[in-house]
Amino acid sequence: MTSAATQPTTGFWAQATAEPDRVVLVASDGEEWTAGRLHAAANRMVHGLRAAGLERGDSFAVALPNGPEFFAAYLAATQAGFYLVPVNHHFVAPEIAWIVADSGAKALIAHERFAGPVRAAADEAGLAPGRRYAVGTIEGFRPYAELLDGQPDSAPADRTIGWVMNYTSGTTGRPRGIRRPLPGKPPEESYMGGFLGVFGVASFDGNVHLVGSPLYHTAVLQFAGASLHVGHRLVLMDKWTPEEMLRLIDHRKCTITHMVPTQFHRLLALPEETRRAYDVSSMRHAIHGAAPCPEHVKRAMIDWWGPCVEEYYAASEGGGTFVTAEDWLKKPGTVGRAWPISEVAVFDDDGNRLPPDELGTIYMKMNIGGFAYHKDEAKTRKNRIGDLFTVGDLGVLDEDGYLFLRDRKIDMIISGGVNIYPAEIESALLAHPGVADAAAFGIPHDEWGEEVKAVVEPAPGEEPGPDLAASLLAHCAERLAKYKRPRSVDFIAEMPRDPNGKLYKRRLREPYWEGRRRAV
Repeated sequence: MTSAATQPTTGFWAQATAEPDRVVLVASDGEEWTAGRLHAAANRMVHGLRAAGLERGDSFAVALPNGPEFFAAYLAATQAGFYLVPVNHHFVAPEIAWIVADSGAKALIAHERFAGPVRAAADEAGLAPGRRYAVGTIEGFRPYAELLDGQPDSAPADRTIGWVMNYTSGTTGRPRGIRRPLPGKPPEESYMGGFLGVFGVASFDGNVHLVGSPLYHTAVLQFAGASLHVGHRLVLMDKWTPEEMLRLIDHRKCTITHMVPTQFHRLLALPEETRRAYDVSSMRHAIHGAAPCPEHVKRAMIDWWGPCVEEYYAASEGGGTFVTAEDWLKKPGTVGRAWPISEVAVFDDDGNRLPPDELGTIYMKMNIGGFAYHKDEAKTRKNRIGDLFTVGDLGVLDEDGYLFLRDRKIDMIISGGVNIYPAEIESALLAHPGVADAAAFGIPHDEWGEEVKAVVEPAPGEEPGPDLAASLLAHCAERLAKYKRPRSVDFIAEMPRDPNGKLYKRRLREPYWEGRRRAV
């Protein structure tokens, strides 16, 4: 535990200046990074990006694994008034190209393991060759070292807060950037680690944050970045496996992590002797979200890990609610009460606020600032009541203010904690010449919660069967990230649509869920 005399100063930049030799990050290969070293890398990146022509308000994209370079980019953006655009490195080239182009990214930093799709994406997006940087070797990209080499490690001038601009999918099938206005003040004037106080996480106090999920996810980077700013040491996993997570918790005495229910499922599936071989008693906060957690899974995790298992409900746009293990056991199934910096309400279809225990659409807002969908004013205005927004989930608030989810957005698929929107999959399927009509939706999967199913109406003259199914799956593999692709294809003679063309997707989906309740 850090003593009061040596307690780090609030905010990473001040901490790095006061205690440059303190280890703040342990890479997946075990290499330790001090605050001074990470601070210098972030400063050099600011100078390098400015030399490349970036100015306040500009954006740059990264397609990187969990590593020091990702945090250098995060710290560079948030002290130089840039927008950092994390790219899901599981995306294929057209998906990456859309985000790079739509965000207006003036630079792209990518890892060589993603060389194929990022190179094609940079070409498709028309990104200038001189603003492409590779960690490792990618044809047509400059070495990452050239961005930093020769640049001073001193703090840049005109330091001002920047943000992360995450991209979230929508029912149109095209991801949209969530863009928050830049306040135009020094980063020290925004307590960037204060977010963790919502969850009762202490600053400093010997906390060690295990980063087990990809940093391109909104919550993963938000939690990890906040931990860095309040003095926690970060331990990074490049690829999550259940036993390696247990080993790191035991070896590094990790105290906090962000998880999704699929990871709980995999941990609980380990043999009992494997689970007992590791000490997890150091854990103080195993905070989970992103997908509903079955009650029996959560009870089993609480029985094993104790009261550190905590839950929240939110969206990339903001949120949300939070519940401790103790409160959840009193009200099983709840996702908690509103954060102190948030508001949560339930409305009917006419926009009337509903009283406790009545089912309606969940609306939320953050009291610390709004957001807009980048280049999509219509989407920004849609689904709002005043300052509150909804992502379409249904639920009830009880008399004590605890929220219970009752359904998800009817078309959204949640697989392993990741939101998948069918419109994008259906668009890809409809581009195949053998398809007259198509629908995609989630069906039960014991580990992931849901997997993607495609139902296709073949084009005239096409024979439904294994050959057409194989052709469709191969077609999707060229256009969609692996986690979005249908795992199987069924065929139907005529898609159930009303006279106006509206698809009755529930009719297609319900037979696959017969005898099972969607984990909502």
